[in-house]
Amino acid sequence: MTALILQHGDETPPALLGDWAHARGIPCQVHRIDLSPHELPALDGQPFIASLGSEYSPNDTDVPEVAAELELLERAVARGIPVLGLCYGGQALAAVLGGRVERAPEPELGWVRIDTQAPQLLGEGPWLQWHYDRFTLPPGAQELARTDRALQGFVHGPHLGVQFHPESTVEIVREWARMDATRLTELGIEDGEKLVDAGDEQTTAARVAAFELFDAFWRRARVTERSSS
Repeated sequence: MTALILQHGDETPPALLGDWAHARGIPCQVHRIDLSPHELPALDGQPFIASLGSEYSPNDTDVPEVAAELELLERAVARGIPVLGLCYGGQALAAVLGGRVERAPEPELGWVRIDTQAPQLLGEGPWLQWHYDRFTLPPGAQELARTDRALQGFVHGPHLGVQFHPESTVEIVREWARMDATRLTELGIEDGEKLVDAGDEQTTAARVAAFELFDAFWRRARVTERSSS
């Protein structure tokens, strides 16, 4: 079966998630939900669904692609299809499961290491962050990690939501910094690109951490698949 990846714009590609799926031999369909919010793929037993970053908040339910995705994720959860939510995707998953999405007191931008209670599922990083909102822990979910500013990860059955961007590269997030230049200036940040600068050792460590996270999610997803068959 083919996994489904929901992409929300040119600037938010699957990147490392796509590299990981290719390396593991997992076929994936990437659906540009921003271009086709009313033509969603049918749910037919996908091994998992991944939701990537977005310029929107899950609270923007007047936006067609947001409303359509929330409805799709609700149906996926109801059918037991594992969902991997990354930043916006993690917020959307939290909302579908009964959590809240709210404005963070301070944004998290750039590199961060997280305090993890479950390193076998979610390592400390280094991770790239770029978010202004945050989610609360959904009812029945298990908290995995946090920083002093936001909850960073949770599991709920086979589903995994994180607040950071394990799929993104320095080049991708650097472009977000350029796009957010005016907003960053209002926050007193004159050079957002410096927030994501990193050497080869750190970018390699982030790629390794991302693959480990995706592997851990995939193992949980496969256990769910076997137990339901």
